[in-house]
Amino acid sequence: MTSSIRLFMIAIIVLSFALGSFTARAQRSGPEVEYAAVQGGLPFSPYVRVDNMLYLSGQLGTIPGGGLAEGGVQAETQQTLENIRNVLERAGSSMNNVVKCSVFMEDMNQWPVMNEAYVTFFPEHLPARSAFGSTGLALGAALEIECLATVGN
Repeated sequence: MTSSIRLFMIAIIVLSFALGSFTARAQRSGPEVEYAAVQGGLPFSPYVRVDNMLYLSGQLGTIPGGGLAEGGVQAETQQTLENIRNVLERAGSSMNNVVKCSVFMEDMNQWPVMNEAYVTFFPEHLPARSAFGSTGLALGAALEIECLATVGN
């Protein structure tokens, strides 16, 4: 067998292994997904992690033991963001890793009051944010906030 044929056959074998390896990786590829344990019998996960992104379910200003924080929109905003902080910490993240929030408000006239409490939770940088007016939220809450955050890396 000539050296050029031998080199050609070696190249074919190497290429076959490389393609086989690529095919095996392609079959295993896909994001790593983690669903947080459901709490309190609610029909949703507090967060879902997809690779290094966290998708948090909306949080209300509920206090431990039940009920909403008393004191209006400012108190509910503070408690809502404390609840978000707790979910993030359980997931291995923090408020510094929040990249996007969506705020749902029953009364958009309370926007300035909500902002006063909101900004205190993001001293290093403010995440991107959207806000929506609502005609009603769960438990009669004044607002609900959901977030996207990174974890790890």
